[in-house]
Amino acid sequence: MLACLDGAVMDAADAHISVLDDGLLRGDGVFEVIRVYAGRAFALDEHLARMTRSAASLRLAFDADAVRADALALLQAGGAVEAAMRLVVTRGGRRIALLEAPKVFPETIALATITYSPTRVLDGVKSLSYAANMLSTRLAKEAGADEALLVTPHGRVLEGSTTSFFCVIDDELCTPPLTDRILDSISRRILLEVTDACERVVTRDELATISEGFLASSLREVQPVRSIDGQAIAAAPGPVSIAAAASVREHIEAALPPSP
Repeated sequence: MLACLDGAVMDAADAHISVLDDGLLRGDGVFEVIRVYAGRAFALDEHLARMTRSAASLRLAFDADAVRADALALLQAGGAVEAAMRLVVTRGGRRIALLEAPKVFPETIALATITYSPTRVLDGVKSLSYAANMLSTRLAKEAGADEALLVTPHGRVLEGSTTSFFCVIDDELCTPPLTDRILDSISRRILLEVTDACERVVTRDELATISEGFLASSLREVQPVRSIDGQAIAAAPGPVSIAAAASVREHIEAALPPSP
């Protein structure tokens, strides 16, 4: 694993930050995770734009040009790798970029609904304060599932712990609206562009009626859901999910920068 710490590229094991950094002590900072295909970062500009917005919301000093330079230096050092690139800026002033081996995801996934109450002050912010999301995943695994599907105490479906959620209800592909205070995911934006998906409120009760469902993220692209709370979904993957995955991959391939 390679790292770029404040502009210097090195082995990740040699990168260190102070134990006094508030990014560590308080989870005060911002991050993005970017999929790298054969050494080419997908949607780098979009990720940096969201990182800039997140930093502004946290009143965090942020130099987008410096972060971009770190990312490009890391990509050059990494070569034509398949990877995930993690960009981090902390309250302590550290810029961190990591190239990580990509996770291998199963073809389908089982979800468990986990009650979750969003924090309004962090709406739209991709901050380092991810403990609640990670706990949600652990609770889902304790319930026998692979991943969490976050649902409000009032029964409105939100998103996965680190993903967007799409489902087919009455033959219509839909996803919860941003007004329900979910993350404005880049993958979600792409899917709304390349499919006929619509935004609409989805309730916990409606989950029993869906004919297909999938998670979407930069690393997963499109991952079909095979069950929710132990109830199997017959089509996993179904035709809508398969078509959405193909459209997303086509969009990615067309948008990737030229090979270095």
